[in-house]
Amino acid sequence: MSDQITEGNGVYLVTGAAGFIGSFVSRRLLENGAMVIGIDNLNDYYDPKLKQARLEMLKQQERFVFVQGDIADKTALTGLFRQYRPEVVVHLAAQAGVRYSLENPDAYIQSNIVGFHHILEACREFPVKHLLYASSSSVYGANRKVPFEESDPVDHPVSLYAATKKSNELMAHTYSHLYRIPATGLRFFTVYGPMGRPDMAYFGFADSYFGGRPIAIYNNGDFENDLYRDFTYIDDIVDGIIRLIEKPPAGTGTAGVDGADAPHKVYNIGNNSPEKLMAFIGALETAFSKALGRDICFAKQFEPIKPGDVPATYASTDALYEAVGFKPQTPISEGLRRFADWYVDYYGIK
Repeated sequence: MSDQITEGNGVYLVTGAAGFIGSFVSRRLLENGAMVIGIDNLNDYYDPKLKQARLEMLKQQERFVFVQGDIADKTALTGLFRQYRPEVVVHLAAQAGVRYSLENPDAYIQSNIVGFHHILEACREFPVKHLLYASSSSVYGANRKVPFEESDPVDHPVSLYAATKKSNELMAHTYSHLYRIPATGLRFFTVYGPMGRPDMAYFGFADSYFGGRPIAIYNNGDFENDLYRDFTYIDDIVDGIIRLIEKPPAGTGTAGVDGADAPHKVYNIGNNSPEKLMAFIGALETAFSKALGRDICFAKQFEPIKPGDVPATYASTDALYEAVGFKPQTPISEGLRRFADWYVDYYGIK
């Protein structure tokens, strides 16, 4: 499937190119022969040095062009589209994080709503073959029916972050309906791996342990009803995205009153195999024990679940498999081993 991209030698715009998923998608596209225009505002939501390290990885490829800019700047974004005329847009720039949305809601409106509107307007003015954009498993809210399917109601978000991602899906559907922009929404489920986001729990656990602090576990110490997460390894996420790039929704080509004709689809990209949080922590301890050649055991501090968190995420990946014949393959033990090896090397831990 990815060889098709090589043949096209197309121009791809990746927003959030210095981010975790954005950098790995950009690298894969470059390896497949594409030209990648990456844009990122390099904000300090987490350590900018890690973003720079990802960029250095990408700048080794001559077909990579980086632009430091903000998608909330409509003039700059429009100019970027006018200059490079991307054939495909992979929109991964966003203000991430559920808990941070309680502290700084303005950042979410600017990036996730205003910024995404500018992306849609640019795709309307400079038509693209396919727009893929990041949604989130957070749109399912506190849904207790599992596994989560794309047809499930997503009308009750429990965080502003989730509300912005649901809004993105509605906005994309509307633009697809009105302007025939082929668009695909990607509902990611807890992505992890080397060079990941430091604000994610697994990364924070490592930082806490090596910083001499206990890890905070937000499940009240209730092991019987422990939190479940559908942890998905970064390479699996990238494989799903690359396959979907070649599968733009077609729509019916008729002007349906209810918008059902819109060339717009939404897919879960998850592991379809949720792990109890405590089991995941055990696997992370094992991964670091192997990486360092000594026993690692985190000191644990149990706290109440935080506002906006949900008790479980569990993806049905049937629709993704039906569309592109793909299901994630990386087991937790292998994915965490790769993360631990990278972490120990990157931070020089002995």
